[in-house]
Amino acid sequence: MLRSALQAGTAERHSVFELFGRRLPDGRRYGVVAGVGRALRALRQFRFDEESLTFLTEGGIVDARTADYLDGFRFGGQIWGYPEGEIYFPGSPLMVVEGTFAECCVLETLLLSIYNHDSAIASAASRMTLAADGRPCVEMGSRRTHELAAVAAARAAYVAGFDATSNLEAGRRYGVPTTGTAAHSFTLLHHDEREAFTAQLAALGESTTLLVDTYDVEKAVRTGVELTGGRLGAVRLDSGDLAALAVRVRELLDSLGATGTRIVVTSDLDENAIAALSGAPVNSYGVGTALVTGSGHPTSGFVYKLVARADSDEPGAPLVAVAKKSQDKVSVGGRKWALRRLDADGVAEAEVIGVGETPVDDGNDRPLLVPLVRDGEIVGEEPLEAARRRHAAARAELPLEARKLSKGEPVIPTLYTGATAPTTNPYASQGASS
Repeated sequence: MLRSALQAGTAERHSVFELFGRRLPDGRRYGVVAGVGRALRALRQFRFDEESLTFLTEGGIVDARTADYLDGFRFGGQIWGYPEGEIYFPGSPLMVVEGTFAECCVLETLLLSIYNHDSAIASAASRMTLAADGRPCVEMGSRRTHELAAVAAARAAYVAGFDATSNLEAGRRYGVPTTGTAAHSFTLLHHDEREAFTAQLAALGESTTLLVDTYDVEKAVRTGVELTGGRLGAVRLDSGDLAALAVRVRELLDSLGATGTRIVVTSDLDENAIAALSGAPVNSYGVGTALVTGSGHPTSGFVYKLVARADSDEPGAPLVAVAKKSQDKVSVGGRKWALRRLDADGVAEAEVIGVGETPVDDGNDRPLLVPLVRDGEIVGEEPLEAARRRHAAARAELPLEARKLSKGEPVIPTLYTGATAPTTNPYASQGASS
């Protein structure tokens, strides 16, 4: 597209692109925006070096003119977007990218790959932390996904309420709190659990977490309590009927005087398994595979579409709305603005999207789009903790139905306003993603 637009003389035409999702993953009631900070960081470093340009030219992918354009590429336009941690719904304009067609076009895969992955993980993580109902959740999925995706997943999970990760690179790069436990191999290395636990306690102290289900759970618990004089930090259960086992272990710990010893459970947990353990004496959850694969929805299904362009190549030419009309893949043309409509009690009622004009705030609504890039300068970076707090606040605004894990429709409707707006949400029953 870039090569053709440069040759046709349309590459510099003023354009507005929009990143959005036509629908939520099947059955989900809300989604979570994640990856904003990573996308801005990637944009700052987005360059075509000599090695890349050689590959593109020698492979016949670009011609000399296109290579010259890419050689000096710097995005110089404007980007607005939902801030990280915010909730989204079908049709929400998560990112609005404005500039020349060429510079906006080049960013498509960069932005979609980050947003689609990170938002999928954060959306799953939010359901899990809701199900945990205040009990800490630890991300432990690094061994179940690509090594680079694991770092991004840990970050996204933290935005959506997870308390820590076992991924040390996520701690180094993003400041996500880190924690971990021993594996069964450490116990199997030794002659018995007493020897293994003694070694672990000597290195890490009594606050450590002992894995107690390698051989005999009751014997292991008794050994751990004995070695610490009842001051053991935690035990981890990783197999069997976790609910029943947690009850037995809690009773045993209390009978031995280890009332402060916590119970951590792992073993292929997802939001439904966490919810099923709500009545069990579990103190925290370690979640791996389901989290880093989006709990059945590894992508958010976001798309990146041209929604407005200049009427001509003349400077200052007016913008005209453009949209796809393909069956099952329609898009809503026009520059968008968005707000979250709240009732008198501060509970979300609707996602209101203005087409070609800002929607009217009835007094207590929240505007959703914030500046991320201004004239090519990144202005929207913020600490990860800010995104984490934002998510907690935005989720708390949702109606109680948002807490349901059963399949259902989005918890609030998406409404369009403006002279050129559609009268109904065209994405309400859309199943396609491209």
